[in-house]
Amino acid sequence: MSDPVRIGVRAEHDYDVVIGRGLDLELPPLLHGATRVAIVHPATMAGRASAVAGLLGDHGFAVTPIEIPDAEDAKTAGVLAECWAALGEAGFTRSDAIVSLGGGATTDLAGFVAATWLRGIRVVHLPTTLLAMVDAAVGGKTGINTGAGKNLVGAFYSPAGVLCDLDALATLPRADLVAGMAEVVKVGFTSDPSILRDVRAGVERCLDPQGDLISDLIRRAVQVKADVVSGDFREQSATGSTRRLGREVLNYGHTFGHAVERVEGYRWRHGAAVSVGLMYVSQLAMLGGRLTETDAAEHRDILELLGLPTSYQPGRWPELLDAMQLDKKARGSMLRFVVLEGIGQPVSWEGPDPALLEAAYEAISR
Repeated sequence: MSDPVRIGVRAEHDYDVVIGRGLDLELPPLLHGATRVAIVHPATMAGRASAVAGLLGDHGFAVTPIEIPDAEDAKTAGVLAECWAALGEAGFTRSDAIVSLGGGATTDLAGFVAATWLRGIRVVHLPTTLLAMVDAAVGGKTGINTGAGKNLVGAFYSPAGVLCDLDALATLPRADLVAGMAEVVKVGFTSDPSILRDVRAGVERCLDPQGDLISDLIRRAVQVKADVVSGDFREQSATGSTRRLGREVLNYGHTFGHAVERVEGYRWRHGAAVSVGLMYVSQLAMLGGRLTETDAAEHRDILELLGLPTSYQPGRWPELLDAMQLDKKARGSMLRFVVLEGIGQPVSWEGPDPALLEAAYEAISR
């Protein structure tokens, strides 16, 4: 990829997701008018944060680095309060801005900090993981976790821009690349089956951070999310057992996946949990007569080709069910799942029979 690709997102304000290499000079114009800029980053990104701070300093911005814990440990009320305190001490005003630099947890937290400081200041996301590029940084969902579950406190708050610099993937551990591919193939199952064909044709090409295919997969996954978000920013589309979906389609595999994350104390990578969630919901749809055995098997084949988990330990159903009851898509005591009636044919299913829910879990327990 030579010239950057720009994908527009329409929300409460429009913004671009820019995908390319060497995107540093794209950042200062997105911060025009700010005096102070906070860079929210985990300790693992300290070196890169220092380089970004130097760039912004050269452009006349006063930079405040805010170091946060890595991964889901950052998404707590305590860390949120520490970020607010840092902004207050530095005198951040409504015209100032935040830059997030890191993975999905960083963009989730930094976006929520921006949404809540002075009722909203500008934020620009610099995602550094595959998962953050194709999912967390795009769409304007921000939030933190609580003891009750994942992302239960948050806000819809769009960034001023998202810069997906593919050079960041060169140093990403393979396990994180593989985990990020769970969100890419999710889009393949729900919306763009050509992604699944590319995975079957060559897994190593898909996972090569220097290759052209991974940049194209990111572009296609972001385009699907941008189109969905532009049509249903606040996830308000009506759904039903046979209705086509709005933004809720992006949650395919996430109801069970988020439950796994909670039960595991957020020690699992998000992509690994989503992978198990994709397996669970494919079995649920098959057992409910909505998905063929062939299409359900396609889930296992693709995920295992990538080296993603396709099963979960037995004996944990009561804990998982409790966690799913607090899922954001649940209504009262009724669980609601995004399921497929065929590859590329997602629908919403409200209130599956409890026996089916447990049977699907048993099908992936080993």
